[in-house]
Amino acid sequence: MEKGKNQLLKLLGIGFGIAVTVGGTIGTGILRKPGPIAAVIGDPLIIMLVWVAVSIYALLGVLCAIELGVSMPEAGSWYVYARRAFGKFFGFFTGISNWLGTVSALAFGAYTVSEYMVLLMPALEPYIRLLAIGLLALLVLFHLTGTKSAGKSQEVMSFLKALGLLAFVLVCFVFGGNVDYDALAVTAEKVERPALFLGIITALQAIFYTFDGWHTASYFSEENVDPVKSLPKSMIYGILLIIVIYLLVNAAILYVIPVDVLAGSKLAASDAIRYIFGDGSARVVTFFLMISILGLMNAQVMFSPRVIFSMSRDGLFPAFAQRVSASGAPSLAMVFTVSLSVLLILTGREVCEILSDIAVFFFVISYISGFMSLIRLRRLEPGLPRPFKVPGYPFVPYFLVICSVLFLIGAVIQDQRSSVFALVFIGISYPLYRVMVRTSGPRE
Repeated sequence: MEKGKNQLLKLLGIGFGIAVTVGGTIGTGILRKPGPIAAVIGDPLIIMLVWVAVSIYALLGVLCAIELGVSMPEAGSWYVYARRAFGKFFGFFTGISNWLGTVSALAFGAYTVSEYMVLLMPALEPYIRLLAIGLLALLVLFHLTGTKSAGKSQEVMSFLKALGLLAFVLVCFVFGGNVDYDALAVTAEKVERPALFLGIITALQAIFYTFDGWHTASYFSEENVDPVKSLPKSMIYGILLIIVIYLLVNAAILYVIPVDVLAGSKLAASDAIRYIFGDGSARVVTFFLMISILGLMNAQVMFSPRVIFSMSRDGLFPAFAQRVSASGAPSLAMVFTVSLSVLLILTGREVCEILSDIAVFFFVISYISGFMSLIRLRRLEPGLPRPFKVPGYPFVPYFLVICSVLFLIGAVIQDQRSSVFALVFIGISYPLYRVMVRTSGPRE
């Protein structure tokens, strides 16, 4: 491979960092999950407290990711930190599981957008898979134009997403008081809730999925013009904006929809607007959902190839993945990533949905590896330049590791099907690592 063709370009700044944090986190979860969460908890105060708890977790996690990101400003985020702290195999396992989790989430997102398109235009139903594949193809073609244009598109889409959600909150609080609650209560079905502890575990799993992406800006630290100054600001401002939006949206939905009615809602935001303005208005939320998921997919198409790009440089993935175009895009890694998502779409929606559930396990494992890497590197490399240090060290990363492990234990108990698949992958990860090392070979 010719020298100079595997270098990412320093083109990104604070605006992009905030946008990719927001765009890489906020998808459909905040608009779809309030109903299932109400179904397993049933108390508005506890619902809000659980959201607050995960918000605190994400904020503390961001502080850890900032220390790691400015200390090691390389593409790949959790993979880079795990490899440096624990060696090649642990780095490989963290990187490949994080990448595969995003590949499945990308496929599920494309499938979901195509389903919403069918809701708006029922005649398209026979072509639902082609629509999903076409969306991914268009995203790749656009991103191949370069990092600068892709970054600007992320800023625009994230701004529209945040503006739309804040408008939703305003509408709910201004007009939500006119809803006939007695009439709504008649339509509520009795929901049999699990024990409160199990309900909270289930809710935590849903909210963790909704919050995943708070670390997205760290994938691009190598391409940041000044990561020491930009990364802390972009990640902190980004997560604070997400927290505010999430709490406001939940409060707005609970203000409009009684919790017993909310428990039966599959798309809470759409139902809230429908209760206020009538049946036809729900189409507006459906259209917004499409835009919101596209913003998330836009970020995923950008950051997931950078994981295997970084792994390729270290000899842990085939060499083609480190090819970078003249405009700064890891082009072949991007095409390969999206091609795998297309294969998942061809297998059907059910497979995509199962894999997206499994992805939650991998995402949390990535968090644990990151927090543990921070602790280990503080001991192994005390002289490593750390322009930003986590306040409250070592209590903050240890606290986050404990919370993450407890969550995984609860998730395994609650969702045994997904946990079995996750454990199978963990079991085959070392043989896969050995194969990859032998076939990929060392890099210059």
